[in-house]
Parts: sequence; C-alpha cells; structure tokens
Amino acid sequence: MRNTAQLLQWFQTQKRALPWRQRSDMYARWLSEIILQQTRVNQGVAYYSNFVETYPTVEHLAAETEENVLKMWQGLGYYSRARNLHKTAKIIAFEHNGSFPQSYKELLKLPGIGKYTAGALASIVAGEPVPAIDGNALRVYSRYYGIKQDISEATSFKTFFDIGLEAIPVNKAGDFNEAIMELGSTICLPKNPLCHQCPLQSNCYAYAYNQQHSLPVKSSKIKVREESIDYLVFHKKGHVLFHHRKNKGIWQNLYDFPTSSMLPISVVQESTPLQEITHLLTHKKLQIAFYPMQEEFVESIPHNCRWIEKDQIGLLPVPKPIADFLEKHIL
Repeated sequence: MRNTAQLLQWFQTQKRALPWRQRSDMYARWLSEIILQQTRVNQGVAYYSNFVETYPTVEHLAAETEENVLKMWQGLGYYSRARNLHKTAKIIAFEHNGSFPQSYKELLKLPGIGKYTAGALASIVAGEPVPAIDGNALRVYSRYYGIKQDISEATSFKTFFDIGLEAIPVNKAGDFNEAIMELGSTICLPKNPLCHQCPLQSNCYAYAYNQQHSLPVKSSKIKVREESIDYLVFHKKGHVLFHHRKNKGIWQNLYDFPTSSMLPISVVQESTPLQEITHLLTHKKLQIAFYPMQEEFVESIPHNCRWIEKDQIGLLPVPKPIADFLEKHIL
C-alpha cells in the first residue's frame, strides 16, 4: 500500500481513546473483540468495562457460572458469543494455565474465535503480520484497490486476506490493522464517506473514479423469516413462572416464559394479551404477545419451567423482549 506511512501517522494522531487500547494483554483485547462482534463501539464500551471489573483475569471468568456470564451479557444479543466466551475462558484457565495462544493458527482453535478475531489478536497483541479482515477492512480495501468482487461470496475472504497480507508492514502489523479498521469506522463510512479527511485519498481507486457508493460490491440480502410467539405469564403468591431454554438456539440457556405450545391453544384464544410487540433479529421478525394467565391452568408445570420469586427475577439472564416486559409489567 503506497499510503502506509500516512495511514499510520493518521492513526497515531486521530485514533479514538478506547479503554481496551490502554492494555496490551491478550485477555483484555480478546474480551473487547468478542464484545464488539455485531456490536457498536459506543455500546460495547460499557460492557467491556463491566466485564474487566467483574472478571479481572481469565481465571475469574472461567470460575463463573454460565448463567451469570449470560446475565452480564444481557442486552448485547447474539448470546452464542457469551457462551463461547465462557467456554474459551475455561479452556485457557484449565488447559493452558491461564496463557492464551499467541499465533493466528492456534487462536483459531478456540470457541468463538474466527478468522477476523484471530487476525486481530495475533497482530495487535503478538505482532504477527497477519490481516484482520472485518467489514471495515473489506470496505477500505475494496475502495482503495478498486476490487469489484462480491464481498458476500465465500471466496472473497481469501482475496481480501491475500491483499491484506501483501499490504501489512511486518514491524507494524497491529497498528496497521487497527488503522484500517479505524479508518473504516470513522472515515471510510458505508454511506457518505469523509474522503476529504482520508489519509489514503491520493491513491484511492474509488475516490479517483467516484465509485465510493458502488464499492464494495455486495449482492446478497438476508432473508428474514417471520415467527409468532405467544408467551404465557403466570403469577402465584409473589412468584412468576419462567421457562429455562435448554434447546439450542439464539436464546439457549436464557430464561423466558412458557409458551402456548406448552398448554392447550384455547387458553390463549380466550385471553387478551397484556402487550404485543415486534422484535427484529438478523434473520427473524418475531411477533410476540404476552398473555396473563391464571394459576389453575398450570396443573402440571411444563418441562424446564419453575416458579421464581419476584425479588430474584432480576438475577436471571433473559432476552431483551422479556427484560422490557418485566420492567414494564412486573419489576
């Protein structure tokens, strides 16, 4: 890359003062990278701070219960990240004596660490000259080099990885990767990029040919499925009936309410919902209704359900729609 020196100089003077940049250890940077997957930086900062304060070392995190880790994660979504975070903490603490692998290839073997995260950690912490290809890097490289390959295609990652491998300076690998990602986050934006502030402008293909809005090429669109959930809200002498979701899925091991599929559908048909909401996920549009239920309909408690005292409900890890409902109607 012709503008490497300008990019690194720009990064040193313009980079954001993010809390994980104050530390150089693998544990802190790993926490930040997992939290920032599918999460905006301004939202992730508070979660990162809570995690490092509550679990100052990987051993502290490994010793925690998964349920409490999920509770700490509540509100971030994509809960598989939290489950994998806990799994990896246990592996590092109990199988690697608290020491993280330092290489790209070894980091890839850990739960929840993919090619981008492994590249970021290996380069930023250990200095390995390996690219970190996230959405920001895809956009920067695509525009700078004029790459018109569809980034949604599976084969595209290797194309951009190879380009990053050639561009990355051996002795400044971490700073270079962070600079590329910082540029994509703050200057080379998906819409209305701030080209007049960009340190790569002089050799940027997209800027030269006015193709900022046509690059990167991305053709695929996420297919969103609609799904309806009828939640049944049972009260009993200061207790509420909760369902512990044991099956695999987006909310695995979180708590919600039993659903109409656990009781005769006529029970719901005869009731008026307390609240109806639409909750959007990446691949799903959930239409959720909450029905108030009488205790007599629970002759036998459904599988994986139990009564929780109201003053203990706040300790449960719950999906956001449940948290919002509890705050409005129960807590």
